[in-house]
Amino acid sequence: MTLLDDMRETLSDLIAFPTVSADSNLELIAFAAARLDALGAKTDMTLDPSGTKANLFATIGPDIDGGIVLSGHTDVVPVTGQDWATDPFEAVERDGLIYGRGSCDMKGFIACALALAPRMAAADLRRPVHFALSYDEETGCLGAQVMLKALEASGRRPGICIIGEPTSMRIIEGHKGCCEYTTRFGGLAGHGSAPDLGVSSVEYAVRYASKLLELRAELAARAPVGSRFEPPGTTLQIGGIRGGIAHNVIADNCELAWEMRPVVDADADFVKREIGAYVEDTLLPAMRAVHGAASIETEVIGEVVGFEPMPHSEACDLVAELTGGNTREVVSFGTEAGLFQKLGISTVICGPGAIGQAHKADEFVAVEQLEQCLEMIERLVVKLER
Repeated sequence: MTLLDDMRETLSDLIAFPTVSADSNLELIAFAAARLDALGAKTDMTLDPSGTKANLFATIGPDIDGGIVLSGHTDVVPVTGQDWATDPFEAVERDGLIYGRGSCDMKGFIACALALAPRMAAADLRRPVHFALSYDEETGCLGAQVMLKALEASGRRPGICIIGEPTSMRIIEGHKGCCEYTTRFGGLAGHGSAPDLGVSSVEYAVRYASKLLELRAELAARAPVGSRFEPPGTTLQIGGIRGGIAHNVIADNCELAWEMRPVVDADADFVKREIGAYVEDTLLPAMRAVHGAASIETEVIGEVVGFEPMPHSEACDLVAELTGGNTREVVSFGTEAGLFQKLGISTVICGPGAIGQAHKADEFVAVEQLEQCLEMIERLVVKLER
């Protein structure tokens, strides 16, 4: 079996695991762990609080610092409501494209790494290669936070991380952060004919949303000079407002989903400070003047740190050498890169597939892109051999 055929078979196996973020990924993790265990890799798993999801951190090569991490998330977004031409959890290859949920984002990269694991195990490596497979990246990079906390506690210190998110094999050196929140409003129900006797949670949610939109305009004006992002500044948007039961009933409960993608941490601090002051000084006093138990509470769904471009990046230099790429770009979508960077690990994003194909019906990855990824990792193995 050729390396490409092994990768195809592995990718087909990975796509067949329906690892939607709301569901378990344990079967996929067991599959990957079994393959790596058979090669003599040192494997460690960390679980989520429910025990139904796991991260896998596996090492091939010497037990020393300075290793290279090949990182990918195992969870995928839902297929509910999408009009797929084929079974989303069955790999279908047609005209040089492999279709299936996660083919692009980002099981294609994981398949490439696993296909080359036997080559790594057979080599006499100077530096270790680590496999970092996480859960719940799509819902706030929750798994990577658990995995990296355990890695830090272990005392192991990798030197470089390559995150194989779909970049069309371009070198990505930075991205914005991504912060997601749900704010819940507790008011006082009543008859619609006497709005002054109730506290409409929906109305206060609307006022809260309006304040966020005011802050959005201020964020646009705060965009850093020379920003390479598009749009250049921190963005903020309302994802949804849900509340109320009838036209003539004052709504006592409502929730508002919103997010921001900060270019710099100071922008996130600014939004939190301003919206917090608006709640405490304006909204809550007005609500509690009518109903003392009224409430506004914000749940943090996820706060993914940004990935900061560095003037000198060992990771970018390495991937440029492996791929021949001579440009470095930034993107607006979020990844786990900032978490690795925060641990002092030089990090780069480079992987097969185009982000424009991710999260859609009939998601696909081009075989040509997978071949390029295989070549990159194969050259990495050669470079690491004694």
